[in-house]
Amino acid sequence: MSSPAETKYRNVRAFQRRLNAVMRRLPTQTLLETTGRTSGVPRRTPVGGRRVGESFWLVSEFGERSQYVRNIKADARVRVRIRGRWHTGTAHLLPDDDPIVRLRGLPRVNSAGVRAFGADLLTVRVDLEDGKAQP
Repeated sequence: MSSPAETKYRNVRAFQRRLNAVMRRLPTQTLLETTGRTSGVPRRTPVGGRRVGESFWLVSEFGERSQYVRNIKADARVRVRIRGRWHTGTAHLLPDDDPIVRLRGLPRVNSAGVRAFGADLLTVRVDLEDGKAQP
């Protein structure tokens, strides 16, 4: 029998797969693009986060279980689409950062969802290379 945390993870993941398929298509949705650790194919995940100076901050709901976090561990080079413009950068997983405190500085609606549905929060910082957007 599954633990409550495992059941929650499976249910949220199933819901997010359907929602993310729609969200990826919205031109204003912030996306994190990683490289598939096995396939080598670009993987785009809708995320909620905020740019602060030359960094983009987000919190992963399921920590190292998230596929994009696994991809970052294999290759930290990523792209982030912010307000319709792509930025290259290097992602850093920050297990020592307090994700609950970090969520207070990120967009409210997404932060509420991460707190409500998340089980193993993990802060991620993307250092943007030059701050200039790519087409």
